Amino acid sequence: MPMQTCMGATLRCSFGLTPSTLVVLPENRVFTNGSADANILDHLPLVNILPFGACISTANPAVEIATLAALGVPTPAPCVPVTPSPWVPGAITVQIGGAPSLSSNSVLMCVWGGVIEIIDPGEFTVEVPQ
Repeated sequence: MPMQTCMGATLRCSFGLTPSTLVVLPENRVFTNGSADANILDHLPLVNILPFGACISTANPAVEIATLAALGVPTPAPCVPVTPSPWVPGAITVQIGGAPSLSSNSVLMCVWGGVIEIIDPGEFTVEVPQ
């Protein structure tokens, strides 16, 4: 069964070169072992979703420009996630702050084609029924 995801969860993007950390603001006032619990609406770039080091997606204009400047040699560029849609699927049966809880099996799509996964939910005591 998937786990509840909370502040400090480790994330990985399929086009990012380094892992990142989920930031969950304590506005929902739900905590697990002292860490703020996340819901599917915790997807805002540079607020909840921090950069993944460098990006290698050719759909990212910064990568395209860096590659052109390197005379066609594929060149990573600094990652700036663009995640306008919430995480999916979330835990439909558990609500946090009026939205489905963020379960450890949820994914988030970046506009540049990256798939962001939760590789460590930040805690391992609360299972989330689907």
